[in-house]
Amino acid sequence: MSATPRIETVLFDAAGTLIELRESVGTSYARVAREHGVELPAWRLDDAFSRIFPQAPPLLFPEATGAEIDACERQWWRAVVRSTFLATDSTARFEDFDGFFDALYTEFSRPESWCPRQGCHAMLAELRGRGMTLGVVSNFDRRLYALFAGLELASLVDAIILPSDAGAEKPAAEIFEFALSQLGATASATVFVGDSDADDIRGARALGMRTIDVTSLANFDDFPDRLGKLAAHGAESTDD
Repeated sequence: MSATPRIETVLFDAAGTLIELRESVGTSYARVAREHGVELPAWRLDDAFSRIFPQAPPLLFPEATGAEIDACERQWWRAVVRSTFLATDSTARFEDFDGFFDALYTEFSRPESWCPRQGCHAMLAELRGRGMTLGVVSNFDRRLYALFAGLELASLVDAIILPSDAGAEKPAAEIFEFALSQLGATASATVFVGDSDADDIRGARALGMRTIDVTSLANFDDFPDRLGKLAAHGAESTDD
């Protein structure tokens, strides 16, 4: 029997894995909407967002370049937000929806609206100290670069790969393959860590990566030990 390749690279999802919102999407939507004259319950906005967001088209704009991508991503989010409010209460009316959306988009662009998962900084620093290559593969938009810088995470990873970089989004093989190519990594020596079974776990496994479902972890305090056990057993892992 051939030996299981050692783990040389760890790739992480971003939102829901390395970073989390400080309050729910619906809570933020409701708070900013209230400031613009519209009162809706946060729980209803959360429910509507959970239905609208998965139905949105891929965050991909192959004909756009440079600043055009930022503008396209912004319009993509405007459509998602608009649909969320219509699905919550189609009678709700903003005097200035664009003004509201500008404020909301800025809200989610602020590092202060996010927080790293407990133990995240120390975990990344320890893995780097072990000589591992670290990357982020996310379906987020290009605001993620500034968010990671503001949360003091950017210097702890070797690359951040987004759909706009790879021309594909998870779970497509192309975005994982692009990340491996950028980092000079091989799938068999890489572990992917994420919170979505469909996008992260199954997508990465399809390419031969070992995986860890972050929802099985209370925090990242014991993650290096968990990674060591995974390497020793040479098995895919989404359990404890």
